[in-house]
Amino acid sequence: MLREVKRVRFSVLILHWRAQEHLQACLDALDAQTNKDFEVLLLDNGNEMPLPDDFASGFPTLNLKVLRSDVNLGFAAGNNYLAGFAKGRYIALLNADAFPEPDWLANIHEALIKHPDHFIASRLIKSSETNTLDGEWNIYHALGFAWRHNHNQPLGLASNEPKEVFGACAAASVYPRVAFDTVGGFDEDFFAYMEDIDLDFRLQLAGYPCLYLPDAVVKHVGSASSAPRSDFAVYHGHRNLPWVFIKNMPGWLFWLLLPFHILVNLAYLLIAVFMGKGRIMAKAKWDALKGLKPVIEKRRAIQKNRKASVRRIATLINWNPFAPLIKRKF
Repeated sequence: MLREVKRVRFSVLILHWRAQEHLQACLDALDAQTNKDFEVLLLDNGNEMPLPDDFASGFPTLNLKVLRSDVNLGFAAGNNYLAGFAKGRYIALLNADAFPEPDWLANIHEALIKHPDHFIASRLIKSSETNTLDGEWNIYHALGFAWRHNHNQPLGLASNEPKEVFGACAAASVYPRVAFDTVGGFDEDFFAYMEDIDLDFRLQLAGYPCLYLPDAVVKHVGSASSAPRSDFAVYHGHRNLPWVFIKNMPGWLFWLLLPFHILVNLAYLLIAVFMGKGRIMAKAKWDALKGLKPVIEKRRAIQKNRKASVRRIATLINWNPFAPLIKRKF
């Protein structure tokens, strides 16, 4: 007779790539959670110095499993790989440089009792400046820009009530397993950057709302594995930016906003020249164009299975014409 596999409520997925100095604190914070109904799946993601074979034994009270990849799978494929081993009803993503408060999962669990089909955005606070927000939820602008609400703003400006929002920053987020599987997880063609925005959008289109929880608090270092304006970040962010828009913007919104989105991408090509990033930006946009055929095929499938109305999506995106000028640096 086969032994029944114990089902946990949360599967916490962590990718470790060049985050060795933060990993201990991240796992210690999970070990201190008041809600113990979770497992931790940690991927040693192609690091030059792999974790020791007995790494998990250093956390005897944590339900921790370490998996390994010889190459860096990227954020998207790495988390999809871990999700294949997850036993939880909910998938929780946590960056290796993120440190949840002890009641993080307990507060999320309480919210999910009332909102079982929602995915969850946490309140991120800068670990080195605890009076400064690292962000609250993902905002998607009508022109295709994306940023975290209240990023780098004083903690006093934080929203203090739960609210439905566009999406969740994947540095600390939770998704119903059924929702994650329904939309196919992350798009692995993205590799990294904008992949959580794309997932947010597809979840909303499939009828899964996002709930921001101000009491789901996580301290976050940010950019621990790559510099925020490195060539790597610029390339992947700006290659993926038009892919998010083309795949996901529904119905009449797509045709209304497409000319403006094209102008945004052309403007970035010009701006990049003056910022010393002209070559990498040109490569990003050229590769985005070369990848349009599969992106359009994905769009057809996404829009065919869409549950949310175009009007619903229109209420979730940001329409302020001046917001990108204030929020975006590059």
